[in-house]
Amino acid sequence: MASLALMVDGVVIKKFELDKDELTIGRHPDCDIQIDDGAVSNRHAAIAIRPSRYLPDQTEITLRDLGSTNGTFVNNTKVTQKLLSNDDEVRIAWNTFKFLDTHRPNFERTAIMLDS
Repeated sequence: MASLALMVDGVVIKKFELDKDELTIGRHPDCDIQIDDGAVSNRHAAIAIRPSRYLPDQTEITLRDLGSTNGTFVNNTKVTQKLLSNDDEVRIAWNTFKFLDTHRPNFERTAIMLDS
């Protein structure tokens, strides 16, 4: 099962299992992943888990910013929406997470071979 690991100085201090079709991240107590930090918006971001449109028996896990004040970042790039790959670094305001899913193929490293 995929998870988000909260990191401090390169050490995992807490893991959040991604065990629902949609999870919210934010400061509000109703969020699935609650972050007690004033730089985090009440409803900062969401993670959606959907069946893959292209690969049977696979899912796509997408991180989406919900109009946050301080931004959502994947691998130090600000995003509004991004398909996650294993070992991606996710930053919510100033909080760093590592996306962990060793069963997920890394599609960004996939090459397309064209006939010449």
